[in-house]
Amino acid sequence: MTLRRNLLLGGFALTVLTLLLSTGRPFQATVGAQQKMAPRFEVDPLWPKPLPNHWRIGSTIGVGTDAKDHVYIVHRPGSLTRNELHLDQGRGPCCAAAPPVLQFDPAGNLVRSWGGPGKGYEWPESGHGITVDTEGNLWMGGNGGNDDHFLQFTPEGKFLRQFGFAYANGGSNDPWAYNQVAKLTVDLPANEVYVADGYGNRRVAVVDIKTGKMKRHWGAYGNKPDDRNSGAYDPNAKPAQQFRPPVHCVEISKDGLVYVCDRGNNRIQVFKKDGTYVRELVISPKTKDTMGTAFDVAFSADPQQRFLYVANGADDRVHIVERATMEILTQFGDGGRQPGAFYCVHSIATDTKGNIYTTETFEGKRVQKFVYKGLAPVQKFDQGVVWPTP
Repeated sequence: MTLRRNLLLGGFALTVLTLLLSTGRPFQATVGAQQKMAPRFEVDPLWPKPLPNHWRIGSTIGVGTDAKDHVYIVHRPGSLTRNELHLDQGRGPCCAAAPPVLQFDPAGNLVRSWGGPGKGYEWPESGHGITVDTEGNLWMGGNGGNDDHFLQFTPEGKFLRQFGFAYANGGSNDPWAYNQVAKLTVDLPANEVYVADGYGNRRVAVVDIKTGKMKRHWGAYGNKPDDRNSGAYDPNAKPAQQFRPPVHCVEISKDGLVYVCDRGNNRIQVFKKDGTYVRELVISPKTKDTMGTAFDVAFSADPQQRFLYVANGADDRVHIVERATMEILTQFGDGGRQPGAFYCVHSIATDTKGNIYTTETFEGKRVQKFVYKGLAPVQKFDQGVVWPTP
């Protein structure tokens, strides 16, 4: 027995030595690698750089990035108060409202600005969402009372096309008009644009880009949309079988899944491109704020898009979700005005390097950058403000 025991111990020691020599790392680190891993971020408090012309930005309700990691935001100049616009009113040197669309380079320099009413299109009463397609063109909706359409522009602000018409909505099963579109995502190989439709309607609509014809639409769980009032969100009730407005985002992953923000029901629902329901994730189910929690989503920059990032405006958090399991691994953020904190985080996007960009609505009125620092073991669920390490 002693000889057998010595042989077993010797074999174990040899295995440990082999691991040490082959990995160059302590054995306990190899065991620790079995912890859950998640992307780690730090806020960049110096991004973006100050705007020219004494400009201010208002409630910032959309962010997107292009292949060169330029960042586009859309904000609402009309949300700026009288006391913020002395220059516009001739009462003092500061300040003036910036144009609605701003483009920044990766370093945070303002590259271009444009937007507002123009010839040939109806600028939204209340702009909402900005998406950059793979050709670099921009898509925008609006959630004003008469915003029943969405628009396409070049990066320089040249108008390309309007889909739908203001003042024309006919409900969630109308095949032509929309009702307060929150966000769009574009599938150029299929020549389709997916519409989170939205604040007035309760559906996802898929539209042929060339013809403008609606090809299909669906509601929660793939059901036919029903516009009857579903009342206030109740965390103790059975899952609502219809979207509760606003249907606030739509994004398509590389593996062909469609992620929809059912903000009024505190959940993300996942579908196939034909509208077949796949699964859902409830975000902060006990939060009863009338805004809801599931504001926007973005994917990690790795080829598999392993992680999903969820902007939670009611709770001022960004959740990091493992897409394969739909498990929330960790979260960062807190309420506040300092860098890294949020006042109603509204929109979220990632660039090719994995950095995250967020915008804030209401009195938040800003865009922030969170620098990707690689994967790391999850040490705590709620990270709070992810301030740069010394």
